Amino acid sequence: MCPCRTSTWCCRYGQLSGMVEPVFGLLGAAAVSLAQPVLPYALAFAAGAMIYVVVDDIIPEANASGNGKLASWGTVVGFIVMMALDVGLG
Repeated sequence: MCPCRTSTWCCRYGQLSGMVEPVFGLLGAAAVSLAQPVLPYALAFAAGAMIYVVVDDIIPEANASGNGKLASWGTVVGFIVMMALDVGLG
């Protein structure tokens, strides 16, 4: 909570919290450049984790609420669109 509850103090605290962003942005860019050989494997792991969440949690929940066919078709169509964009755009 901001002291004195004025918009001036809140604005100052907002600016103060944003001052660290450039520093950690540069640190993040350096970390990505150092971890570049591992990055494809890490992104593949993240994609696999997301697919697991969709298959394990979201589709069964949609089946329980009566929208199972729509959710399954949406997943299939979304995958087809994603692959078409990947192949088409390189």
